[in-house]
Amino acid sequence: MASGFFALLDDIATLMDDVVVMSKITTKKTAGILGDDLAVNAEKATGFVSSRELPVIWAITKGSFLNKLIILPIAFLLSSFLPWAVTLILVLGGLYLAYEGVEKVVEVFVPHQKSIEVLKIDGISKEEVLEVEKKKIKSAIVTDFILSIEIVILALGTVLGKPVLSQILVVSFVAILATIGVYGIVALIVRMDDLGYRLIKKSNSEKGAMFVVGKALVQALPIVIKSLSVIGTIALILVAGGIFTHNMQLLHHIMENMPSLVKDAIIGLAVGFLVFLLVKVSKKIYQLIKA
Repeated sequence: MASGFFALLDDIATLMDDVVVMSKITTKKTAGILGDDLAVNAEKATGFVSSRELPVIWAITKGSFLNKLIILPIAFLLSSFLPWAVTLILVLGGLYLAYEGVEKVVEVFVPHQKSIEVLKIDGISKEEVLEVEKKKIKSAIVTDFILSIEIVILALGTVLGKPVLSQILVVSFVAILATIGVYGIVALIVRMDDLGYRLIKKSNSEKGAMFVVGKALVQALPIVIKSLSVIGTIALILVAGGIFTHNMQLLHHIMENMPSLVKDAIIGLAVGFLVFLLVKVSKKIYQLIKA
């Protein structure tokens, strides 16, 4: 009886060791896409009244957890009964990531006019402000749902073929860590300028340390968000290239002598441009048919 109990404990310890190792590998594999997730959500969480920033982020975080709760069981069912579907979704997700990354690159060289929605709170009731806030939160949660699918499928793709329990523990851990990590950092980012203004107000002179630090924090906020956007774009292309390289036999032996990072970047960009051109041509054809 005792020996059976200790054998069970040993099995659990071995399982947890495997889970820790696989979690480290999976977290590294999904880290790239988190840059884009962080950039997108930091942008979505800005533009609110200072006192509402943290409640809004908390509302989006709860929506993100609900998204994971919906996505995870479906992903595990597919992994158990239709494992090929996970690879298919992974490749389709790679196409989307490559397209999104290339679209951002093209936007740098060929910027197009964007309609910017400005939220004016002067002269409108508190109920109307909250209604607009709810719409922005809903939009952020929908965006999070798409990004969550990418993260979960990418994480699941790294543990395919492993025992089902290991898959559940690893992917669930990565999904929860992604949500807590991303929105925790977003909360810190959006409060940077508020902390900066407080330090400026408390400083005795413009040459004091508090004033200098406060001013630096205020000026750093747009730079940080812009930097995250650039890092996220690079991550999108590299992650997409890695997906294609590892899941498409035709690409396994292409550019074998190149560093994997360079190879992933080239393949990600190439596929992304093809998808980008296909989408553009399809839109033009649709507009011609509609006219």
